[in-house]
Amino acid sequence: MFRKMRSIALLSLIGLLLLAGCSDFNKVVKSTDYEYKFKKGIEYYEAGEFVRSGTLFQELINIYRGTSRADQIYYYYAKSMMGQRDYLMAVQYFRTLIREYPTSQFVEESQFMVGYCNYLLSPKVRLDQEVTLTAIDALQLYINLYPFSERVDEAHRLIDELRDKLVEKSFLSARLYYDFENYKASVVALENSLKEYPDSRYREELMFMLLKSKYLLAINSVEDKKELRLSSALDEYFAFVDEFPESKYRREAEKFYEDTSKLLNYNKESSNIK
Repeated sequence: MFRKMRSIALLSLIGLLLLAGCSDFNKVVKSTDYEYKFKKGIEYYEAGEFVRSGTLFQELINIYRGTSRADQIYYYYAKSMMGQRDYLMAVQYFRTLIREYPTSQFVEESQFMVGYCNYLLSPKVRLDQEVTLTAIDALQLYINLYPFSERVDEAHRLIDELRDKLVEKSFLSARLYYDFENYKASVVALENSLKEYPDSRYREELMFMLLKSKYLLAINSVEDKKELRLSSALDEYFAFVDEFPESKYRREAEKFYEDTSKLLNYNKESSNIK
């Protein structure tokens, strides 16, 4: 019984404190002392109360526009939006700060945050990766502009992570055609993936799928295209085994080589007879 009463008392106290806090915040919102609002906005931000700080700084943006404090207001409003995980809004105001106040002390950090917010917005691998590209561009621009910044290593790390996502996206997209046995489209997609990301961690698998796609495309081709496609498959075999002589796919690749060689010789003999 005593424990229950103590819990009720504790909840009541918390409720009173929340009401008092809301009452204090309402007084700040209604105040016409903008310097006071600014200081309270900083206090709320530093306390992690980002909704309250964001509310105050959003109002102060128009009040302080064109003044020496305007860049600071933009900065804290953008950071408050980050605290609320509204990264799109944060990016918008960081960019506005960079554009309108290029000499501000907050420009360097804002440039990094544009990249970082887009990094946080980067979607899952199977979705469109336009935001990922935007994040890479912004982070690379930051590195170019501030090569000696202490954040450069972090920017490089984030770029590597984002590029890994693009590599995986490219791999999955190329493999999709392969899985659906559309080998003509598969050849194009696999070649494009290898060309765009030559150091892909999926390179061995991509090259094997390209070899197999060319082989299967060749053996199922009409006669007037078969010899050229068989030759292309044979070239792909040599490229594959030269780069990955100990590949786990080597045995299957050898079978493609044997079949392709036999079919090429047969085609040449048939041509000579004619």
